[in-house]
Formats: sequence, structure tokens, C-alpha cells
Amino acid sequence: MLANIRKAPAEEAGDQDRLMALLAYIIGIIVPLIILLTDMKNRPFQKYHAVQALVAQVALTVIFFVLGLIPLIGCITPLLSLAALALFIYYGIQAYQGNYFEIPMITAFARQQGWLS
Repeated sequence: MLANIRKAPAEEAGDQDRLMALLAYIIGIIVPLIILLTDMKNRPFQKYHAVQALVAQVALTVIFFVLGLIPLIGCITPLLSLAALALFIYYGIQAYQGNYFEIPMITAFARQQGWLS
């Protein structure tokens, strides 16, 4: 599910940093965009999780849209959405605990694009 979990240094992940990272995973595309469009992007912990959450949520939105077009698979899309919600809650909890982690394929893609260092 997650790879390379590591704890962030205390000065890098304060209470507000951890809260914003949690909200980036739980409150959809809005919070990551707020983080990335304001001066909060200068906080490495917030930026890392905002980029990762945004890429993952956009990817899931595209996947669910395509699956919704397929008649038989479109019927189970709501169940897949619940599973995705549970997964994002788990990611948010990990971020709130002050952890950096990699989401398979998502983190690698974001690094390849130069969005994460």
C-alpha cells in the first residue's frame, strides 16, 4: 500500500503542516490547490503531501470517469469510490502522524515531472 515511510523532522512538520497535509488527502482537490497557490507551498512537508494528494485525486477522477463509461464496471464504481475514500483517509492519517510516504506510481510520476524533489 505504501512504500518508504519515513518520519519528517520536527521542524519540518509542525501542527499546522500536519493538519494541512491531512486535509489535502481528505478534502479533495481544493485543499491541495490552496496549499500550492499560496505561500504554504514554501513548507516542504505541506508541498510534498499537497502535490501527492492532487496527483492521486486527479488520477482517480480520470479512472472513475472512464470506468463509469463501461456498463458492467460502471455499476461497481460507487464501491470503488468508498474504497478510495478509505485509502485517502489512511493516507491522511499517515500524513498527520508526520510521515513522508510514497504512493506507488503516483509519487514516481510526480518526481519524474519534477513536482517533487
